[in-house]
Amino acid sequence: MSTLTFQGAVKEVTGSRYLIDVDGNDRSHRLLLECGLHQGGSDADAANARSFGRLPGELEAVVLSHGHLDHSGLLPKLVREGYRGPIHCTRGTRDLLEIMLQDAAFIMAKDVEWENRWRSRNGKPLIEPLYGLDDVALTLSLCETHAYGQPARLPGGVTLVFRDAGHILGSAIVELTLPSGGQDKRLVFSGDLGNPGSVLMKDPQKIHDADLVLMESTYGDRDHRPLEETLEEFAQVLEDAHADGGNVLIPAFAVGRTQEILYHLSVLYHEGRLRQQMVFLDSPMAIKVTELYHRARKSLDAEDLKVLNVAASGDTRRYLPILRMTRTVDESMAINRIHGGAIIIAGAGMCNGGRIIHHFRYNLEKPDTRLVIVGFQAAGTVGRQIVDGAERIRVMGRDLTVKAKVHTIGGFSAHAGQTELLGWAGAFRHRPRFYLVHGEPGAQQALQAALAESDIEAEIPAYGDRIEL
Repeated sequence: MSTLTFQGAVKEVTGSRYLIDVDGNDRSHRLLLECGLHQGGSDADAANARSFGRLPGELEAVVLSHGHLDHSGLLPKLVREGYRGPIHCTRGTRDLLEIMLQDAAFIMAKDVEWENRWRSRNGKPLIEPLYGLDDVALTLSLCETHAYGQPARLPGGVTLVFRDAGHILGSAIVELTLPSGGQDKRLVFSGDLGNPGSVLMKDPQKIHDADLVLMESTYGDRDHRPLEETLEEFAQVLEDAHADGGNVLIPAFAVGRTQEILYHLSVLYHEGRLRQQMVFLDSPMAIKVTELYHRARKSLDAEDLKVLNVAASGDTRRYLPILRMTRTVDESMAINRIHGGAIIIAGAGMCNGGRIIHHFRYNLEKPDTRLVIVGFQAAGTVGRQIVDGAERIRVMGRDLTVKAKVHTIGGFSAHAGQTELLGWAGAFRHRPRFYLVHGEPGAQQALQAALAESDIEAEIPAYGDRIEL
């Protein structure tokens, strides 16, 4: 019998990894579905640092649903430790990996450099980053890309097909048909399912046949607010910030969320409802991703592009003339001389690094500042502390009092809400076995109960659980 072992993103949102042992005709074969980075605190750092052991030499293929680091961020570490097989993904994912993994390696190098200065002064052993740019380059060279709906043959008689997950550029639902116990079994992994209300992405495809389904459950306990209400709330926050004379900080994920926020700012601008005269995109990675989205716009929702009037052009000056892209450190630092009237979009989305924490130092202790949280904040991150009502946070070795007005706007989520998850699960004609992954325990239990009301049984696996396919 072929088996699947849960090695990550179980009872948590990040660190996606699932090991598949295929019972082939001639011998067994090992495949890895996802190779994600754990995010959120010292426990996550420890998990990321653990060696893969013999796994890199045993694997024959890696399959990747999309480019977010919690699904892909440990690939270069796997390669650094000896993996040399193919990495199967979509073209959009491959293009995003080039941007995101290089950025991750650069940030790691800087973080380790600072850490080792402290260690050297205190007589502590020095550390190394998880991987470097050479490892990223080798990782990218191993990528084999496939279009949606295009079958690909993997070792052990396995067939792979990607379907559009509607989450970010290149995101995919993974279908694997593999031999097990003398029969072909179909494993479907949802990846991250998109929010049908989101702009730019197409709706997630529904799958009708499977024997076993791994389904994400990030927002399994709730629905998102309707987009119209979300946009009105967002517009009101911006209006109030203008009236108070303060800046607006938006910690935004570089991939997907940033591009969606820019879209809505463009709509408000052309409707004459955006009072601010300066919008800064202060993230080199988000700038590169935004430019990639322009180049890949044929993959995006055509109706949304018509609203922007950029179907034939990728020129951001047409859809948001007040946008300034700040690539250099000096340009970023110059923003801190602006004491009001600016919208500052900066990474990281969970406020656990990046340029946003520098802007915190200059804006978070001002009552006229608006901090707009537009994405999921994992446990252990600075963003989660703020959402949970922390009055003080510590960034860059300094304690800051949170005096800014904090607004959590969940309707911008690029993830499906509970109703959409139930609808996607309900599309399967025959009731497959469901396993809920990529969710915190409360969200998973709520989704499990909601599925049960529709006569769909779902299990919540634990780390290390092994199931037969």
